[in-house]
Amino acid sequence: MQPRLVMETNLALPNKRSGKVRDLYDVAMPDGSEALLIIATDRVSAFDVVLGNGPAGKGVVLTQISKFWFDHFAGVVDHHLISTDAADVPGLSDTERDLLDGRIMLCRKTRVLPVECIARGYLAGSGWKDYQNTGQVCGIDLPEGLTNGDRLEAPLFTPSTKADTGHDENISFAEGAEIVGEETMLWLQEKTLALYRLARGYAGDRGIVLADTKFEFGVVDGTDEPLLIDEIFTPDSSRFWPADQWQPGGEQPSFDKQYVRNYLETLVADGRWDKTPPGPALPDDVISNTMSRYLEAYRQLTGRELFA
Repeated sequence: MQPRLVMETNLALPNKRSGKVRDLYDVAMPDGSEALLIIATDRVSAFDVVLGNGPAGKGVVLTQISKFWFDHFAGVVDHHLISTDAADVPGLSDTERDLLDGRIMLCRKTRVLPVECIARGYLAGSGWKDYQNTGQVCGIDLPEGLTNGDRLEAPLFTPSTKADTGHDENISFAEGAEIVGEETMLWLQEKTLALYRLARGYAGDRGIVLADTKFEFGVVDGTDEPLLIDEIFTPDSSRFWPADQWQPGGEQPSFDKQYVRNYLETLVADGRWDKTPPGPALPDDVISNTMSRYLEAYRQLTGRELFA
């Protein structure tokens, strides 16, 4: 089965809003409650800019990886996912259900906590740049002499604020506590690091280095304990490296969208793009290679094939 390309949706459901990759709608459920419909399109975002095209089926891969992890951690943390079956979404036509097959999450509505929770187990990306400049990552002192791609002795919790536009901003634990309260911040730190350690171990047993990841949490009205929301442990929210190719000292081969970022950096270096909208279209080989990396991550993590 060849996946369809879905770059945007226009459903007859209320309160549509679009992020860089996802379209969201409110859904009135048969029991009178209100749910949230999250649709993973095939849009690609890099450097906070949506690119001109994307790999057909990328949103399906992201959704199915998230579903796998939500199921995997069902007894570890409460989460917002109700269903990934488009047949469970009221108000859709058969044509719309076919279009959205495999790429939706029907979820409990929450009040999103305005702190993004990041766990870093390896030195990479902005963490590596931070370390080169300051010897720290997000204000946390690290030993001297580390190199790009090094495993950190203890994973770091490095929260950031959620930005509506532009880049998220790294904050300290204390700054996060001022936003959501110290008790909630302690819970977020403990849960983030616990989930990361468990997933890193699982992925490592299947040939994948989980270098870092980010989570979002939300609270249902009338309750206190946060729920795990949004996507989890996907190639868009995590760095996945092939374990048999991991070699500290430089950029690592990856299953995630770092491959796309690396291509875009060549455009920047050549003066063909300045990291501002509109984003360029990706050539066919970059589209194909990106999708193959996402599918390989899914296969190694789940032991199953998509689009077979």
